[in-house]
Formats: sequence, structure tokens, C-alpha cells
Amino acid sequence: MSDSRYRKVPTARLSRFAAFGQLAGGVAGNVLSEGARRLARGEAPKLSDLLLTPKNATRVADQLSRLRGAAMKLGQMISLDAGDVLPRELTEILSRLRDNAHFMPPAQLERVLAAQWGLGWRKQFKSFQATPIAAASIGQVHRAVLHDGRVLAIKVQYPGIAKSIDADVDNVASLLKLTGLFPTTLDITPLLAEAKRQLHEEADYVREAEMMRRYHGLLADNPTFAVPLPHDALSGPSVLAMDFIDARPIDLLASAPQDVRERAMGALLGLALRELFEFGFMQTDPNFANFRWQPDTQRLVLLDFGAARPVPEGTTEAYRRLLSAGLAEDRGALRAALLDVGFVSAGQLERHGDAMDRAIDVLIGHIGKPGLFDFADRSFVERVRAEAEVIAADRASWHIPPMDTLFVQRKVSGTALLAIRMKAKLPLREMVADAIGESLPVPEVTS
Repeated sequence: MSDSRYRKVPTARLSRFAAFGQLAGGVAGNVLSEGARRLARGEAPKLSDLLLTPKNATRVADQLSRLRGAAMKLGQMISLDAGDVLPRELTEILSRLRDNAHFMPPAQLERVLAAQWGLGWRKQFKSFQATPIAAASIGQVHRAVLHDGRVLAIKVQYPGIAKSIDADVDNVASLLKLTGLFPTTLDITPLLAEAKRQLHEEADYVREAEMMRRYHGLLADNPTFAVPLPHDALSGPSVLAMDFIDARPIDLLASAPQDVRERAMGALLGLALRELFEFGFMQTDPNFANFRWQPDTQRLVLLDFGAARPVPEGTTEAYRRLLSAGLAEDRGALRAALLDVGFVSAGQLERHGDAMDRAIDVLIGHIGKPGLFDFADRSFVERVRAEAEVIAADRASWHIPPMDTLFVQRKVSGTALLAIRMKAKLPLREMVADAIGESLPVPEVTS
């Protein structure tokens, strides 16, 4: 293992603040130099074009991966939720944040585990693999074997991460305000408060163990999925021990035969629909690293339940009305449902109703095609993007959906993104109709 993957997690508030200052300064310097180059070529660049460059994205991704914690988590959210909005090059660069965090140096890891288990902690194990098998935004994972032969995955939280959440979120917000990417009229205070709340929940490993047990119970009779159970004797607020389930990264599923890919993606999409309409409980973080695959059994392994949360009944019913309107291809009902679920505001409908109607028509035409839905067919994206840009240009009308809608949509969008990666073709309309308890409209027969 290369030493370049090991970097001490900065725990002091001052050192983390200094890292943000260094990041802001570096981005500003890149903006100035890139602006000067474009002006020299006779161009008149926009600030957003200068900010969203591969060089800046690389700098941001590298610094956030070193900070880890809330800073890196927010970067992951941007990379996954951006979908078709950010340029592909930037999305690819930021996607490195999903599963490419640095590791704690061995000495720092030793201090963390000694604080949790005591100085003689290694005596509890037959073996403990010092090199992490995975590293993410809030912690890293080690493989260990107990004396009775049970194999565990041990998730160890980075030191100081829980205490740094509020300051990290505030620092990221300050960077966003400095860039001018958000209009000053947009109140992001509720968004920041909810981001802090969610990240504190994800940093609470006692809570995550409870969520893992609940999820395991919901899928206990489903042979398609495997969910680990926590090992309480070795778990605590900053260390979570659980069953080690041997599996491969979900990305490797992309090389499997088409029928295997579609069976797996059908199961994952069906699971998201069950979470929303049956369980009322959803694991809302669709980071690809949270899904793994067993080629021999073809089971899907589900990991990381820090972002699991109940789905309010009102949110479920708003989505039910939205999907029902989509299946009926009723533009008026779909407009009303988009407003109801919170994707758009009344002001946006009033000012940009025509653009929204055109985008809705494109989506209805694409999703309503007969036969299996081809997730890899992105032919509609540019037409929808063109209408979305009209709305987005009106910065005074920008609107933040309700937080519960954002959490659910994050899971839905992430699952769709994985289906795109897998080039899956699924009976989408039939699956949705079954999930919401409706029958598909009978096609009209023409003579």
C-alpha cells in the first residue's frame, strides 16, 4: 500500500479552518489566471465558467478528501446529485470523493482504538488487518477475525469528525457565498441546518447500529439482499463492528451479462420503491460504495445505514400523486404534483410555466415509450436541459425543495444513476404502477 494514501486527519478547528482558507485562495487564484487567459483570447467569461473548471474541481476534490468529514460528505453529495447538470469532466473528478478518502496513519488509528477498547485491544482479536479495506468521508473500515473465527468489518470514525461538522458546513457555506453561485435572495439556512443534523446522525455509530438492525429485519426474508448485523460488544459512538460479508464493488456488475445486470438493478429499483411506499423507511445515501455484489450468489450486499431515516407519510403521498400523474401522462396533474412535492415553487410556475410544460412533455414522451425503459438512452437530456436553463437563469426564482423531498429524491436519483451505469432496461412503468397500487392505462386501439 502506497504511503500516499495515509494522511493525518486534521482535528483542530483552526487547522481545518486554515485548510478551507487555503482552498478558497487556491480557487480564487485559478479563477484569476483562467480569466486572464480567456480575456487575452478576446473572450468575456462568466464567473461560473471560471469556477467550474477541471483545475478547480481537482483542487477541491483533493482538499476535501484530506479534510474528510462533513466537508468531504458535501462534496460527495454534489458529485452524485449533480446528475446531468455539471459538466461531465467535473462530475468525474468530484466522483473520486465517493470512495477515495485518505487513510489515518497507523499511530492515529492506534490512539483512536485504544481510546475505544483500551490499550490491550489487540488481544480481543485473532487478527486485525491494519490496512483499511475501505475509506470514506467519516470513517475507514478494517477487517478483523475474532478468536471464535467470526469475521468482522470494523468501521472506525476519524478523530474529531463529529465535533467539526457544524464548522465544516459553515465553512463550505461561506465558500459557496463567496463564489456567487447562489443568489443572495436564496435562504439556504434551513438546508445548512438539516445538513448538520443529518451529518451528526451519520457520525453517531450507536444510531447507525440501530438503523442496521431495522433494515436487516425488513429484508430478512429476501434472499436477493444481504445486510450485516452489528457486533455490540465492540461497538460504540465512534467504532462500529459488524458482520463482514465478502463481496465485490458494484461497479464490477457492469461487466456481467445483460440479464444479470437487469436482475440486480430491478431488485435495487424495486427496493427504493418499497422503501418509499411500503416501509416508510429509506437508506437515503445511494453512494455506489454502499452497494456490493456477490458474483457467485448474485446477492446484493447493502452497507452504511447512517443516512437511514423514516419517510413522512406526507412525502410518500406526494410522490404517489406525482408518479400517478406521470403514468396517466396528465400534464396538468403532473404540474400540480411537482408543486405539491416541492420540486418547483408557485412563483416558478407563474414565471416559467411554459418552459416547465415543454420539459414535462419531453419527459412524458420519453418515459411513455412502449416496451422496456432504457436507462442508458439519454436522448432527452439536452432538450430538458435547455428548458431547465431558462428557469435557472432566473436566479430570483430559485427554490429549495423540502428536506424530506431532497432525501428521497437523492436515493431515487442515485439509483437511476446506477441503472444508467449498468445500461439496464427495465419495465419501469409496470414497476411504478405496482408500487403505488395502480393499473396502467389501457392503450387506445385504433381501427
